[in-house]
Amino acid sequence: MTTGRMIELAAAVAIVVAGVWLYRRNKPVDDGYGSQGAVLLFAVGAIMGIHALGGLDYRPTESELEVLKGHSRS
Repeated sequence: MTTGRMIELAAAVAIVVAGVWLYRRNKPVDDGYGSQGAVLLFAVGAIMGIHALGGLDYRPTESELEVLKGHSRS
């Protein structure tokens, strides 16, 4: 794991923690359900975490590699 990926993963964890803090903070009883901002932070943190762990990296299939090799020979 590269330094950039580790920093991105740390930022993702910080964003999720901020979302938990925002969601769990004290609010008036009649205020309804949790914060939409917290849910957005959860989503952004999850996507950043997946990206930092390499889940969104491009991995070509065997057929795509064959096509690329064929184009490079021409």
